[in-house]
Amino acid sequence: MAASFPSPIICKATTNNNHPHALDSFHVRRAAEIADKSAGFTSPHPNFGCVIATAGKVVGEGYLYAQGTKPAEVQAVEAAGELCRGATAYLNMEPGDCHGDRTAVSALVKAGITRAVVGIRHPLQHLRSHALRAMRSEGLQVDVLGEDLKSKIVEEALKSCLIVNAPLIYRAASRVPFSVLKYAMTLDGKIAASSGHASWISSKESRYRVFELRGRSDAIVVGGNTVRKDNPRLTARHGGGHVPIRIVMSRTLNLPEVANLWDVSSVPTIVVTQRGARKSFQKFLASKGVEVVEFDILNTRDVMEYFYDRGYLSILWECGGTLAASAISSGIIHKVFAFVAPKIIGGKNAPTPVGELGMVEMTQALDLIDFSYEQIGPDMLISGFLQPFPDPTPVIPSVDETYAIDPSVTPYESIIIFFYKTWDLYGAFSNFSPHPIQMPDENGDYQTWSSVEHYYQAHKFVGVNDPVPRDFVEDIKSAKSPEEAARMGRTIQRQHPDLVRSDWDAVKIDVMYRALKCKFSIYPHLNSMLVSTAGSVLVEASPHDLFWGGGRDGEGLNYLGRLLMQLRSEFLGESLTSSESSFLAL
Repeated sequence: MAASFPSPIICKATTNNNHPHALDSFHVRRAAEIADKSAGFTSPHPNFGCVIATAGKVVGEGYLYAQGTKPAEVQAVEAAGELCRGATAYLNMEPGDCHGDRTAVSALVKAGITRAVVGIRHPLQHLRSHALRAMRSEGLQVDVLGEDLKSKIVEEALKSCLIVNAPLIYRAASRVPFSVLKYAMTLDGKIAASSGHASWISSKESRYRVFELRGRSDAIVVGGNTVRKDNPRLTARHGGGHVPIRIVMSRTLNLPEVANLWDVSSVPTIVVTQRGARKSFQKFLASKGVEVVEFDILNTRDVMEYFYDRGYLSILWECGGTLAASAISSGIIHKVFAFVAPKIIGGKNAPTPVGELGMVEMTQALDLIDFSYEQIGPDMLISGFLQPFPDPTPVIPSVDETYAIDPSVTPYESIIIFFYKTWDLYGAFSNFSPHPIQMPDENGDYQTWSSVEHYYQAHKFVGVNDPVPRDFVEDIKSAKSPEEAARMGRTIQRQHPDLVRSDWDAVKIDVMYRALKCKFSIYPHLNSMLVSTAGSVLVEASPHDLFWGGGRDGEGLNYLGRLLMQLRSEFLGESLTSSESSFLAL
C-alpha cells in the first residue's frame, strides 16, 4: 500500500532492557520499520514486516514488497534457517489469511517458531483474527500488543504499528481514502505572494520530501486554480515508488487547454466536475485521454467516497486554501504536513494554506494530534493527525443481534455478490488476486504467470511481429505484483498503441476467460468459493471500468462477472439459470 508517511519509522535502541517487554517492543518496532520499506509499492494492500529473533538476537527478517510476492514471514524464515527452531516471530500486523492462502502462517509453523508477537490485528473485518486463531491452533503462543502485553513501552511499539498502516486503518473505519493535506508556507503563513507567484517557498530538501510523499500516495488532488496558476506536473521524480494518479477538482471546468496534466502518456489524470459543465471541454479532455467524472453536486466528501469505491487507499492533497478548507470541513482530511520556510512575504491579500472554516474563536481551532517537528534543510516540517486513530478492532453486531434489530436483514439470501479489490470478502474472484497460473505459449509449452492480470496485460502484445513487443511481454511477465503488471501494460498501451496486437479487442474476452478457467481449475478452494455462489449474480464492482466492471450506477457491461458465472455453470455441469441467461444476454 502507499502509506503517506515521509520517512521510515526509526527504531532507536533506547529501550530499557530491564523492562519485561523491552525486547518484544523493540523487535515489533523493527518489524514496523522494515514494513515501511514497501510504502508506494504495495498499494492498496497493507505493509507487512516480520522479524525472527532468538535469545534476543535477530536471525532473520523480511517485508512484503507487494501483494502476490513472497510473504514477509517466508523471507524471514528463509533468512533464519535452522535458527527458527524455538524462536519468536515479531509481526507488525496479523497476516492477511486471504482466500484460503495460509502461506505465511504455514511458513512459521513448519520452521519451528514457537511464539509470535503481533502488533495489531488485521483492520479488515473479514480477515481479522483468522491468522491468530490459525497460529494458536498450531500450538504457537501468540501475544498481541495492547491485549496480551500491556505497558507504556508496549504502547510506543503499538503506535509504530498503527502508523505504518494508518492509511488502511483509517480507510477501513471512515470509508474514505486516508487523506493528507500538504502545503508549504512562509513564516507569516502565506502560500504565495499577493501576485499569486509561489515558486519556490520551500527549500530543495523539502521539495525532495514532497516527491517522496507523492511516491507513497495513490493519487494527488489539486483544484482548478492550481492548474491555471502553477501548471504542475505532480510527478514523484525522486520519491521512488509508483507515480500517483493526478486528480483535478473543478466545478466549472474553467481550465486551460494547454496544461502539463493533460499529458497522460506516463500517468493518468482524472478530472472531476459538476454534471453538465462545459461539455465541449469534456470532449477535448477525452480526446487527450483524460478521464472525466461528473457529479450531480461536486463536493469533497462525495469525491472521496467515489475514490474509496475505486479502491484508493491514500490521497495527497496539494490544493489551494479554498479547496483545503472544504476538505477539512467535510471531515475527510486525516493528517497534515506543513512545511514552514524561514521567509516573510507579507501581503494583505496573499493567499493562506486554509481558507474560511467559519470559526470565530480560538477555542474552535482544530488541534493536531500526535504532532511532531522535523528540520528539513532550512525549513521546519510540522506534521500531525487531524483525527484520532480509529479503534482497529470495532465491535461488529452478530447475525443474531442484527436480525433482532431488523428481521428483514437475512444475510443468507444474497442475490447479487459484488467483488472488486483482492482484500474484499470475495476478492479471490478478482483478476488481480495473487494466484499463479500455468498457461501454454504459442509453441504449446507451459509457462507460469504470477496472476491472471499478468497474463492478460502481456497478451496485449503477444504475436506482434516486432522485437519490442516481445520485450514488453517479458517485462510484464516479470512484474513483481499484479498492480505493477497492470500499470505497465496500460502505460505501454497508451504510449505505443501501434504495437498492440491488431485483434486485441476481438480476443481480449477469450484471453481473460482462458486465464480465469485455469485459475479456478487448479485451486480447489477457489473453485469451491465460486461454486458456492450458485444462484447469485456476480458483479465486478469497479465504478470506472465500464467493460469488465459493473460501473458506478450499473451502466457497466460487467464482462468479468459474466465470465465467472459462465465458468460456475460449467463447473456445476448445468445450463445457466434463466436469470443468469438474461443477465448474460445484456
